[in-house]
Amino acid sequence: NTSINLCVHSIEQNVCVFSCRGRPSSVASVGSVVVQERLNELVRLFKGRTEMKKDRLVDPDDSEEESPTASPDGEEEKDELIELEIELLGQPLKLTLPKPPPMPDWLRSILAYRFPSSIDPFTDLIYVFWLFLVVAAWNWNVWLIPVRWAFPYQTEENLHLWLLADYSCDFIYILDILVFQPRLQFVRAGDIVCDKKDMREHYMTTERFKMDVISLFPMEIFYYFTGVNSLLRFPRLFKYMVFSEFNDRMEAVMKKAYIYRVIRTSSYLLYSLHINACLFYWGSDYEGLGSTKWVYNGKGNAYIRCYYFAVKTLITIGGLPDPTTVFEIFFQLINYFVGVFAFSIMIGQMRDVVGAATAGENYYRACMDSTSKYMTSYNIPRDVQNRIKTWYDYTWMSQGMLDEQELLIQLPIKMRQDIAVDVNYSIVSKVALFQGCDRQMVFDMLTRLKSVVFLPGDFVCKKGEIGREMYIIKQGEVQVVGGPDLATVFVTIRAGSVFGEISLLAGGGGNRRTANVKAHGFANLMILDKKDLAEILVHYPESQKLLRKKAKDLKNIGLYFELRSHHKRNLRTPAIGCHTVFCFDLFTKKEI
Repeated sequence: NTSINLCVHSIEQNVCVFSCRGRPSSVASVGSVVVQERLNELVRLFKGRTEMKKDRLVDPDDSEEESPTASPDGEEEKDELIELEIELLGQPLKLTLPKPPPMPDWLRSILAYRFPSSIDPFTDLIYVFWLFLVVAAWNWNVWLIPVRWAFPYQTEENLHLWLLADYSCDFIYILDILVFQPRLQFVRAGDIVCDKKDMREHYMTTERFKMDVISLFPMEIFYYFTGVNSLLRFPRLFKYMVFSEFNDRMEAVMKKAYIYRVIRTSSYLLYSLHINACLFYWGSDYEGLGSTKWVYNGKGNAYIRCYYFAVKTLITIGGLPDPTTVFEIFFQLINYFVGVFAFSIMIGQMRDVVGAATAGENYYRACMDSTSKYMTSYNIPRDVQNRIKTWYDYTWMSQGMLDEQELLIQLPIKMRQDIAVDVNYSIVSKVALFQGCDRQMVFDMLTRLKSVVFLPGDFVCKKGEIGREMYIIKQGEVQVVGGPDLATVFVTIRAGSVFGEISLLAGGGGNRRTANVKAHGFANLMILDKKDLAEILVHYPESQKLLRKKAKDLKNIGLYFELRSHHKRNLRTPAIGCHTVFCFDLFTKKEI
């Protein structure tokens, strides 16, 4: 601040000296005036900055951002405006428009979307949504053409609305033919074809293309002679293949496809009643509304009352007035025959849909009933029967099936391996025994694992038994027990651990179990058989050497703990061949 004050003082003195000099010429006088004004401006700026520095030293909390800026308010307003230069009638014209607001993220993502050059009809959800729109347009024609033909709902006042809906559906048909169908991928000689020209030519050779073209045949040209008659739109019904394709895609996408099947079957029944209601109103109008007791009398809502008649007729409820004319008798006879035939078909389809939805549960019930019958015939003790029934209930509730292998055996080996990797690899990869082994060997091993559920208190293995399996805990806990009554719990093994590997990897008869292990609560274990592991290790010699070395270390640890047990020392855990339980380091060979 002192230096700034000195600088300002020197400038003031120079200004005074300069102003006191004479003016030898007019040019010099003008120049002196300009210089003097400039120096005065500099003095004013320096004084202002000095005052600002003094204020900041007095109040250090004031930040530089809070000080007033030199920019005028007009600049902010200028930033909010956009100037556009255009040429109008050969003359340049400037337009000042307000700056548009920032674009939302969802709108930006929509504008950034690019339509794909090829579409996978089996996995693309956008295509499934498009099929929904096409099916909606098809259903508009299927349901509304009979209504507009039979009932007097299409009038001169609302005709423009009906035509707008009709041509909107036609526009969807045209987009489907020109945009979506020529972009569908297909398989040729085992290869997925994605070329635009090949996809377009393939679509034009299919039966689907012929039906799509027929569905757009312009029968509306006859409106000029007959007026707007909805029956002239019947070619739109030929696009029925899209309905079948939509059903297949919906069943593949939905987790519980049987729900959609029930809804679809119910819609078949409702549509048959819908057609019958339209025909009944047409017959009543032909005979004359209210002319007999059998026909519709013209009172109330026409569609609801005719639909009620159709329900009582097709489902053969009865209670209808007797037909009097020949036309009424023939109409009613046809109604009864079609009703019995159609209703029986609907009941059969509904039974098949419900049966398919509950097939797994029915199989579970059948197995449980057969097992209960078997146990009763051989007088199995009641507590054993209860445990077996508990196993059935828990296995079904936890897995949704009794044996996972029955489901996977139908798939190719590669798909079985992919499913096994997705389900079990996250658990097996954490097992220290298999760390360092060939990754593909672990993948092959996953396909050989079998899931088994143990009930609370069930013994997984007992000391002295011949060990032929290794166990990986997928869910739940097991306990290592001992003592005279096997009531002493030495350690609890949790999910992700492995035990029984000593018996699995040992050779030369050293495959006896070294401890008692029982389930603590419900335990879901994955079992690997010794024979299956041997078949896998034949193809992976390096992994076989590594596992043999680990088995040798584990066996030495087991002998170490056995000696401690015989000498009656303070034993923390028994030797059961489980690297996740031992208080012993495999690599340092030191007790932890």
